Amino acid sequence: MGFFEKIKNGLLRTKKSVGAQLNGMFAAFTGANEEFFEELEETLILADIGVETTEQVVDELREVTRREGYRKGEEIKNALAEILEKHLDTGDTALSLSTKPSVILVVGVNGVGKTTTIGKLAAFLGGEGKKVLLCAGDTFRAAAAEQLSVWAERAGCDIVRHEEGSDPAAVVFDGIAAAKARGADVVICDTAGRLHNKSNLMNELSKISRVIDRELPGADRETLLVIDATTGQNGLIQAKQFKESSGISGIVLTKLDGTAKGGIVLAICDQLGVPVKFIGVGEQTDDLLPFDGHEFVEALLS
Repeated sequence: MGFFEKIKNGLLRTKKSVGAQLNGMFAAFTGANEEFFEELEETLILADIGVETTEQVVDELREVTRREGYRKGEEIKNALAEILEKHLDTGDTALSLSTKPSVILVVGVNGVGKTTTIGKLAAFLGGEGKKVLLCAGDTFRAAAAEQLSVWAERAGCDIVRHEEGSDPAAVVFDGIAAAKARGADVVICDTAGRLHNKSNLMNELSKISRVIDRELPGADRETLLVIDATTGQNGLIQAKQFKESSGISGIVLTKLDGTAKGGIVLAICDQLGVPVKFIGVGEQTDDLLPFDGHEFVEALLS
């Protein structure tokens, strides 16, 4: 299955609830009127784009439609696509991994699919020819290291792990040492699921960061926040909290195929100013896709 088809399939629930309604509105469009824009606003809010972002998008579309005098549905559809793409453009969606080794620190609350995301990301980077080493830094959750070990085997990469309950920073220290010794290109570190208000866990994350800074000064580092798309606006709240406390560089949005509210992608990009770097659209190893705003909007409105 092609890249575009995977995104389309991953957005099927959103397309059925939102895309079909939008295309019906475009088909009936004969010129600017407030009824159209009010219906559009309601549809976008139902897609979980969020009130604030929706109002901005609709205001921009209202202005350009009246200025250009659009009378055809295809014209306003294209204008909406351009506006949505602009709101999705919050920076480079590619991973910055130019040093050897580089580090990816993966954070998020429990249950969002962090460990699975790490396994898929390892497979993706391995497919690009990079030598990946996984670091089982979630030493609190029972069987977390075992689960990550399964993914390491599946992705064909090494893993460093300690016993359950060990110091996560010590695991990361050993993982970095192993990466240097084995010539790994990327170290991907799992971390314990945490909320921003769990001070002991946030302190632990700071300790891990200090270890990385000390052992790999100047190394490229990505801090990726994994969010479950099915949680909608709660995911946005989590993202705001982690941005303030953890300095995240990108978002991985999982389970996008399991929600009819894929508009949360727009809300996150627009309100956080942090790029979505990957989206999860299925259960298979290759169902973690690099995010592309143009492809996303085209799949949503196609």
